[in-house]
Parts: sequence; C-alpha cells; structure tokens
Amino acid sequence: MATLEGLPAHVRVTSADLIEALARRRLGFGRGARMKFEADAVTILGGIRHGETQGGPIAIQIGNTEWPKWQSVMSADPVDPDELAGQARNVALTRPRPGHADLVGMQKYDFEEARPILERASARETAARVALGRVASNFLRQAFGVTLLSHVVELGTIAAPAGVIPTYADLAAVDDDPVRCFDKPTSAAMIAEVEAAQAAGDTLGGVVEVAVWGLPPGLGSHVHWDRRLDAQLAGALMGIQAIKGVELGDGFALARSRGSAAHDEIVPGPGGISRASGRSGGTEGGMSTGELLRVRAAMKPISTIPRALRTVDVATGEAAVAHHQRSDVCAVPAAGVVAEAMVALVLTNASLEKFGGDSLGETRRNYEAYLKRVAERGLQVQPPT
Repeated sequence: MATLEGLPAHVRVTSADLIEALARRRLGFGRGARMKFEADAVTILGGIRHGETQGGPIAIQIGNTEWPKWQSVMSADPVDPDELAGQARNVALTRPRPGHADLVGMQKYDFEEARPILERASARETAARVALGRVASNFLRQAFGVTLLSHVVELGTIAAPAGVIPTYADLAAVDDDPVRCFDKPTSAAMIAEVEAAQAAGDTLGGVVEVAVWGLPPGLGSHVHWDRRLDAQLAGALMGIQAIKGVELGDGFALARSRGSAAHDEIVPGPGGISRASGRSGGTEGGMSTGELLRVRAAMKPISTIPRALRTVDVATGEAAVAHHQRSDVCAVPAAGVVAEAMVALVLTNASLEKFGGDSLGETRRNYEAYLKRVAERGLQVQPPT
C-alpha cells in the first residue's frame, strides 16, 4: 500500500501510467529469474477519479502475484504450527547475510531468525516508491514542464564518458538499452562486466545519475537546514536499499579542485542569466539554480551472493556461510528508476512548498507569476540546452 498526500487536483494520472512505471523498475541486464514471475498487480484505491487527482490523499495498492505461496508463512494472524512445519519457506533463517539488514535487525527487534527482517528490508518495497514517483513526475511535467530521467554512468569498473547526459526525449533509448546506459560502447563493456560477475558467482554495484530539466530557481532554502534541496535529495536517495553515497553535480571531484575551477561562473546570455559550467549540479546554497540538476547515487553490490560469504549461525554460534535467497547479479539499472522516483517526490514537495495551490491551474498560475517577477528584475535564467 502506498499513499501520497498534498497533491493538487486535476493532475492527470492513470493505472496505465503506474503499470508502465513499475515495468521500468524490472529493467536491466543481470536481473534474477524472479523478475519474470513476480508480477505487480496495481489497484488505485482512492484520490483519483476518471484519470485525474481530486486534491485528497492518493492510495495505491500493489499486489505481488507470488503472495499466495507466502500467505501462511507471512500471515498476520496465528497459523497452526503443524501447517507451517512442512513448508520449506518457513525454515528459520539463522545465517545472516553480511551487508544486509539481517543481523542488525535481529539484534534491534529481538528476533531469533532473519525472516521478519529480510522481508521488510527487501527492495520489493521500492515498488510503492516507483508508483508514487510516477504520480509526482506527472505533476512536475504538467505543472511546470519539468522532466527527469535516470541513466547508469558506472557499473563495476566500467564508467561512461563524462558529460553525456540524456534528456527526456531519450527515455525510450535509455530504457531499451540492457543496462540503461546512454553510451553504446560503454553499455557493451558493462554487459561484459555483468557476465563476468555472473560466471564468478558474484554481484556488481554501480552509479546512477538522475538529470532534471526545466526546474525554476529557488526551490529549497538557504535558511532551513532541513529544507535545503540538496540535503533533501541526498536523504531521499540514501534511503534506497544498497545506496552508499550521493553527490550533486561533480560532487567529490570538486573537493579535489581549486576554487577557481570548482564553481559555476555567472554570465549574461541572450535569454537571461546563465552559467559557464554545471559543476554544482543545479543547486547553490541549498536551492535550485534553474540550471540542469544532476544528482548521482552509488549502489553497492547486492549482498545476497551466490558464492556465499562467511557468517555465524546464530542458532549454534558456529561459523557458517550466509543463507542464499534468489537474487540478481546486478540491479543498478533498476536502481536508477527508483532514484528517479525519489527525486520526483522530493521536487514535488519542494515545488508545492514554494508555489502551493489546491488545483493544478492555481499552482501553475503561482509559478508563472513568480517567473514573471524574476524576469521583471532581470534575473531570469536562460534554460540549459
């Protein structure tokens, strides 16, 4: 179940939009067999009528077609122990996986085995984020003309050339690529990297980038630490399973630069103020600049590894190898789709904080009035190309 509150009325969204978004979450070379048989069953429960939001909370249910197989093992109500005893799915998982929530979750919540932990810690819950993220993306596009797209820029040891950034018009090309990389030669090398890891019984991580086009300046805040746009983006992306690092623009590379080469100089242009570079990633002082926003997230390799890692069987205290659930070799391409959703949700919240409005038309009018005032002061931003 996923809920979204605070969106204005008259945003156009349908079940087909959500199904399309969830299908993108399954993309990517290196995904496991479960992607072929775990289908998402989408039901809009409230907040949308005849393809438009109504201004109230939006509720979406995403069912898993595999649920009947787990209904007794994960039942909310007590189940006869004799019924559970003969089910392989109910075997206690006492060999926690390094890199997963298993052991720490057992310690924190006082469980004797990892099943209650791993089922909730699973990236399966990102289905809810992707569904709500599509609603947010529709709002951003319809209210402001803002578009966003993710792509894979690093996978294992392979990195795409810097500065090759797709636009929303390239969505189909990116999604059609097996690893969702916009650079074809790099994509081929990434596929080979996945195949090598699979042959070795190992897993791979990587880096995804979300590019956002058309943002106005001034989203976020320089006077509230918790409303800084870059801080909100970093927190949202770090909240995705297996993400271990986030950077805006050139991020960590800026720390290795001198100041004269690190900042985006402000220059006049025929359509308004522009920047000579985009190193900051479209934010300054915790606010959007109106330039292209770029944010990257680094995903560690999946912790469920066929060549199981060392652990301790907590039932005996003896050395053991970690239990192995079916898993992917690489989920980086799908992580980009989840990152897109989280960025869309953060930007939607920041936009509504700035412009408000109970209907899409009201929000749009507030936005246009703001841009008009900025232009009257000669501070309009020349759109990036």
